[in-house]
This record gives sequence, C-alpha cells and structure tokens, in this order.
Amino acid sequence: MPARKPHRSVLIAALLLCFGAGLAAAQDIRFFQIGTGPTGETRFAFGGLIANAISNPPGSRECDKGGSCGVPGMVAVAKSTGGAIANIEAIAAKRLDAALVQADIAYWAYHGTGIYKGRGAVQNLRAIALLYPESLHLVARKDSKIHSVKDLRGKRVSLGDKDSGELVHGRLLLTAFGMNESQIKQSFLKPGPAADAIAAGQLDAMLVVDGLPVPIIAELAQRSDIVLVPLAGPEVDKMRATYPFFSASTIPADSYRGTSSDVKTLDVGVVMVTGAEQPNDLIYGVTRALWHPSTQKLLTESHPRGKLVNLSAAGLDKLGIQLHGGASAYYFDAGVTN
Repeated sequence: MPARKPHRSVLIAALLLCFGAGLAAAQDIRFFQIGTGPTGETRFAFGGLIANAISNPPGSRECDKGGSCGVPGMVAVAKSTGGAIANIEAIAAKRLDAALVQADIAYWAYHGTGIYKGRGAVQNLRAIALLYPESLHLVARKDSKIHSVKDLRGKRVSLGDKDSGELVHGRLLLTAFGMNESQIKQSFLKPGPAADAIAAGQLDAMLVVDGLPVPIIAELAQRSDIVLVPLAGPEVDKMRATYPFFSASTIPADSYRGTSSDVKTLDVGVVMVTGAEQPNDLIYGVTRALWHPSTQKLLTESHPRGKLVNLSAAGLDKLGIQLHGGASAYYFDAGVTN
C-alpha cells in the first residue's frame, strides 16, 4: 500500500515552523558598524579585517573547532567614512558602534581641547584598544620642486578632506613652519581624488596619514614621478614637544617606487573607539575577540601593520582617553592591568 502523502495543513505547519526558526535566528543577529576611513586607506582595509575577526554569526563553527572566535551572534561591518572627525561625530550621535581614529584627535575630542576647544568634549567617547601607528606622508610631484613644508607656499595642495584627520595634521604642520592656509592653493580632497589630481598635473602635493605602505601612494608612484617630503628639523621637534602624540619615524627606502632613501616623518597611533552607551558585555566580547590569537594571526598575515598590533599595558598608557567599562574589565581579567 503506497505511503500516504502528508496533509496540506501539515506541510504548511512545517514550513511555518522552519520560517519561524529562521526568523528567530535572524533576530538573534547583532549588527556592529565600525567607521574606518576612505576606501583605499589602511584604516578601511584594517577595519574590514577586524570586522571579520570579531564577527560570529548564528550557525558558525565553534572557535575551538577552527571556526569563528568572534562575539556570538554578531556580524560586524567595516564602513567607509570621511575620516577621523566624521567618525567621532558619528560616535557622538550614536550612528556608529565603533570607529578607528587617530589618538591625538580622540584625545582632543574626549577632553574638549585642541581642535575641539569651543565645541565641547565628546562625553560618550571611550577607547577599546590602541592598534597600530600611522605615518604622515607629504607627497609631491617630482617636478614641483617641493623639498620642505615651506616650499608649499603658492603651490596647489590638498591637506585632506574637511572631515579628515589629514586636514588637522596638515594645519598643525603649516603652523609649525610659520605658515597658514591662505599661503597655499588649497583643495579639500580625499586621498584617491588627490592622487588622481597629482597624476593629471592638477595638484602639486597632498598629505596622507596612513599605515605603511599606503596603497594609494604605491599606485600613484607607478604612474607618476613623486617624492616624499621629509618632516624633520627644529620646527617638527617643537611640534612633537607641543603634541606628544606624535613620534619621530622613518619611511624606509624603497617603500614606494622612486624613493631610494629613508625619509624622516612623524607617526601617530590609531585607536579603536566606541560609545559609553554600548553594553559592557558586548564591548568585553569585542575586546576579547580583538586580542584572540586567531585575530592576531589574521592581522599579521593579512597586512604589514598587523605585526605592530600588540596587547600591552604600555599601549593602554598611550590611549589618552577613558577605556570603555567592558574593555577595562577584559584587560583586568587578562592580567594586562591591575
């Protein structure tokens, strides 16, 4: 006798049950947006690596079985943004869950000083971790005869987009050398369009603050003759004394085509920040996932700056802003802080 076909109502009930289970699983997903920077910059690529590492959507294989070691039920996404200023504004407005910003800009925003004097402190800004250093790259066309910051006078220059950390650092450089923006022909461009303008002969120089090697500069060096302008001398020494977030650094020879010798510059650290309103258990999980050995392996193997991301009390001392409660609890449990 042939098997009876299931009644239509049974099939419908089964479908509804499956749909309901899928809907419940979808509702368990926590999305986590990380503000980074313009596409083509290290912060965007690095943010993508971090997002991948801290994600652990429902149904993922367990960490100890070779699966995801991120926050259970979370899907993190790296979002391209205008830069550090835009990221901090989005954290203040609770439009982002976390972001990557330069340490000095985070400090000024948190304390309401520096470029944030008069605007008021961003009271909900909190730190998760100090990640890696970024280097200031002052890039010029080889035929522009720009050999120093002082040579920017009268030149066509982009110090960065209006919401970027580049513009902040560019203004500090001009001030250090006794100059102001009225003495240059200023364009407010993101690094990609600025590089295109240099290649087209429409721009003489641009400032990029990013981790070595910067893909946009590497690509530009393949199609145009460029030089890296040294950032050194008594003016820069005074700048470092005034702004201790900057450290002396060097862009190694052959980092880009045409750069055959080391170039002195400045570094500034990148901080992963979040909002104070984020739940402690969530940020504890994010911090734990960030410093998991599998994440360290991913960062080291995927990007040259990855090997510079190290968990240490010294790194936490350089944050300059308050840790989020969840991150602080993780560092205590990990024995990094007392």
